[in-house]
Amino acid sequence: MSTKTAFITGGTGGIGEALVRALAAQRKNVGFIYRSNEKKAKRLEEELSEKDILVKGFRADLGNYEEIATAVVSGASLFGGYDYLVNNAGILGDHTLILDIEVEDWQRVLRTNLTAPYLVTKCILPYMTGRPGAAIVNVSSLAGKNGGTMGVHYAASKAGLLGFTFHLARELQPLSIRVNAVAPGPVDTPMLSEENRKRLAELSPNGRIATPEEIARGILFLLEHDYINGEVLDINGGRLMD
Repeated sequence: MSTKTAFITGGTGGIGEALVRALAAQRKNVGFIYRSNEKKAKRLEEELSEKDILVKGFRADLGNYEEIATAVVSGASLFGGYDYLVNNAGILGDHTLILDIEVEDWQRVLRTNLTAPYLVTKCILPYMTGRPGAAIVNVSSLAGKNGGTMGVHYAASKAGLLGFTFHLARELQPLSIRVNAVAPGPVDTPMLSEENRKRLAELSPNGRIATPEEIARGILFLLEHDYINGEVLDINGGRLMD
């Protein structure tokens, strides 16, 4: 049986790193995009690559279509194609109140959280088509379903990613490519400030927020189950944010 290959955006972030490690532990090849943390990217490559498993990072700005295309094509040449795609990379805005959100900040959040998944998916589909069990998982957010507390730009980008998921699942079903999403609540990653980490933990009946590894397990579940398509998996500890 040939080794399956996954491609992940934001591979050096909290959820991304946990997912790279989880996939490599399952004996899958992993390509991932990173923007600036070359030191961590190299460490993941060296630590996780083995004789029959290859982990490789590709530097790219997710706001730059040419850099995305170069990373995808380079990975396809190295791995021979892709079985899985996880659109994981995301950012928060600088402010949370609409009157404080500048147009540039709105555009930056939408470009990373919504436009980049479109660009990456567009580039990668030719290298996924015809591979049995091919699947895409988009990392949305609880904020995409209920608005959340991190700003209208973040909520809008994550809600848009859900619509992207629902439509693409129908469009790609004839090609035997499944498309699903996860909608995590707050996750303990470097993206959260200590103030927000404490505030969000206090809102949870569990008294804590999710670990990246918990989100990674949900993503793996959707990648592996061939009869789930066009669905959103909530990973939020069972709580409803106010």
